[in-house]
Amino acid sequence: MSTDPLWNSRRVLALVENQDPGGLVRIGRESLKLRQGDLGTRLRCSASTVSRLEAGRHNDLRLLRRAAEEVGVPGDLLASSLGLRLRPRPTVERDPLPAQEDPMRRRTVLAAVGLAAPVSLLGGLETALASPPDPTGSSRPLDARLADARNLFDTGRHTKLLEALPGLLGDAHEAAAGRQDLNYARLSCAYTLAATLLNKLGAYGTSRITADRASSYAEVSGSPLAAAAAARELAAVLRHQGQEAAAQRHIEAAASRVEATGLTADAQAAAYAQMLCTTAYTAAIAGNRDQALTMIREASRATRNLPHQAPTGRLFPITPASVDLYAVGVHWALGDAGTALEAGRNLRAEQFTTAERKGRMHTDLARAWWQWGKPEETAAQLLAAARVSAAEVRDRPPIRQIVTELGARHARVAGVRELVAIEGGGFRPA
Repeated sequence: MSTDPLWNSRRVLALVENQDPGGLVRIGRESLKLRQGDLGTRLRCSASTVSRLEAGRHNDLRLLRRAAEEVGVPGDLLASSLGLRLRPRPTVERDPLPAQEDPMRRRTVLAAVGLAAPVSLLGGLETALASPPDPTGSSRPLDARLADARNLFDTGRHTKLLEALPGLLGDAHEAAAGRQDLNYARLSCAYTLAATLLNKLGAYGTSRITADRASSYAEVSGSPLAAAAAARELAAVLRHQGQEAAAQRHIEAAASRVEATGLTADAQAAAYAQMLCTTAYTAAIAGNRDQALTMIREASRATRNLPHQAPTGRLFPITPASVDLYAVGVHWALGDAGTALEAGRNLRAEQFTTAERKGRMHTDLARAWWQWGKPEETAAQLLAAARVSAAEVRDRPPIRQIVTELGARHARVAGVRELVAIEGGGFRPA
């Protein structure tokens, strides 16, 4: 921690609390009596670029880090202003700003929901978010690396994916240094995948930062599909943080951008259908029944002409069966377990191509059975999920909670002891 009074002032603390790293660069530059053009010369960029960076309108994280180093912003302050690492607050009189959560307490909470084993891996990912790691030097094409990482997610190998993500992000940043739109889109996709995993694990604080990065790079790339993928994950974070209205606005804006493409290709139509599903689920969580039901019906119509098996590698592999599975979640969120089960009565595991989606089908049906007060059916669906992908039961906090309650209240129901043993393993290496 810096002992320089400049970096322990109330003004700096406010910038950190407001997650304004550009403001810290401005303070450092002014303290050195540098003009924006002077700093631009040192960074080999224009004064207008420095101006945008300080105003928070420039998304080049490497440039931000170099600028911060150039003007002496302490590394822990920069990370804190990015929402990545927390530092003890400076002591100031009558400081009205609330203290941030202590990182050790946050990790204790993670351990309590079954994430004790991968805390170091989560920390490694947080470090990669604070400062993109050096490239790995892999000769494997980035698209293939992204496909490999997605396969780890689809097969429930969460630990291996956490291990792989920092290197993938480092290589994606190196590719994006060439400032080509396609490479910015690839970088956005890497951050989106990281956010998807973090959302599944319940690490919403880190996921919020990651989804923000995905959105920023998608905007730079100009790809409405990459932007839609990032928006989906950011909406999920906002829902879990109790900001349903903000989530709804965000996903609706993404849907509009996709719709503006004209939906002339299946990939665009699939993205649009996915946005409708996410909108429906978000509305259901917010208790907006009419909008939720309208949107899920629209999503069903939007997938009518899509194939029943999505092509390999499609960013949004949504199918008619996927929409039916979303309908289960929508009705569950609206508190209507019977209708949720009716929506899912024709679903079969073979309709889904990945272990993650097969397991998700079973866990969503299990939630509906549990909501209806049927422990036997709940346990049967959770066991089916675990046999397809143990990670769907083992690593998702809401599902772990159901298993815990089953063990406490229905220990003699068939399969419950087996489920408790799986859940008790927490987040084991896959």
